[in-house]
Amino acid sequence: MSVIRSSNPGLRVHYRVKETIVTIGADCDEYIEVAKKAIQNERRLLEGFIIKDPFFKVTLEPYEVPASAPGIVRRMAEAARVMGIGPMGAVAGTIAAYAVEAMLEEGALYAFVDNGGDIALVTDRPLVLGIYAGEASIKDLALEVQPTDEMLGICTSSGTVGPSISFGSADAALVVSRNVSLADAAATALGNAVVDEGTLEDAFVAVRNINGIQGALVVKADRFAVWGGMPRVVRAKMKPDHITRG
Repeated sequence: MSVIRSSNPGLRVHYRVKETIVTIGADCDEYIEVAKKAIQNERRLLEGFIIKDPFFKVTLEPYEVPASAPGIVRRMAEAARVMGIGPMGAVAGTIAAYAVEAMLEEGALYAFVDNGGDIALVTDRPLVLGIYAGEASIKDLALEVQPTDEMLGICTSSGTVGPSISFGSADAALVVSRNVSLADAAATALGNAVVDEGTLEDAFVAVRNINGIQGALVVKADRFAVWGGMPRVVRAKMKPDHITRG
């Protein structure tokens, strides 16, 4: 998943802090720098917590954290609890959300952070987000996102693309929610539920009854399926240099 087209694309910056590799979009350098600082700060808080409680990083099950834990830790843990997965399954989306929130606080009307396919955004113009599904037969699928001043999360998991842990075989499992941490955790759970092309619609049971999830999409081999209130699915060429990866 990546932002591939906009009526006014603004600035687009690739940025890396250790394992966090993001693409940041905004209309001016000031907002880009604000996002970078937010990413650095949230990573520092998360790393500090993990030093004290290393099990938080490795567990694949929901994990209770103290009320005194940093906000990023509590957001991750809550989203993971709802979806029945480990809290690191929500890390990328949560970091992206904090960065976009920081840009919003400074007055940004157009801002996105793509953290390896987990995207948080606000936009005052239409955006087209390409869906990267690796070697799947279906190519060039995209979502057409309309302007919104409320943050939106569009997050993707895959059992065949990238380093993330998935127990399913989806080429792409995508979830849309205003809660970006939840979208990230739900994409992981949805991806885990995809076994083969014959189970695509069945996989939506993983997200169908979760409060706050707007819609979802899965791609496997030569098939895809859509559930819920999704942005319009369109055809658009994915540009390799727009894919956020190391």
